[in-house]
Amino acid sequence: QNIYSNNKVKAGYTGKVVIGMDVAASEFFLKDKSYDLNFKEENNDGSQKISGDQLKDLYKTFVSEYPIVSIEDPFDQDDWETYAKLTTEMGEQVQIVGDDLLVTNPKRVAKAIAEKTCNALLLKVNQIGSVTESIEAVKMSKRASWGVITSHRR
Repeated sequence: QNIYSNNKVKAGYTGKVVIGMDVAASEFFLKDKSYDLNFKEENNDGSQKISGDQLKDLYKTFVSEYPIVSIEDPFDQDDWETYAKLTTEMGEQVQIVGDDLLVTNPKRVAKAIAEKTCNALLLKVNQIGSVTESIEAVKMSKRASWGVITSHRR
């Protein structure tokens, strides 16, 4: 058992709770194109470095074990290839949200649609610089049948 399962049962929410993950994987992506799962440790020996494919498989394991419905920024903002693999393998089952990947930029949204790198846009009007570009990003996302999540942050 684990904390999630134990607390869910104790609170009476079995079958009523789902999980959305905001991974912000760009924060632990390294120059050698690996992901360091131990990046916050002061005495990090590098033993927890994994590839994008290994991280993708870790997400797949999480989704099989927990009611995860959404994963935001699962990879580095420029790791388009691994994003596409995850979306191909799990996009019907889980919402793959591009925040750092897309930055509400219509050019990046167009590329993501063409390369099938995610299936949802995190809209931050302040991120791209103009309301017009934000509206364009939303329209493109909707035409692609993506989800659109609006951020309230300034």
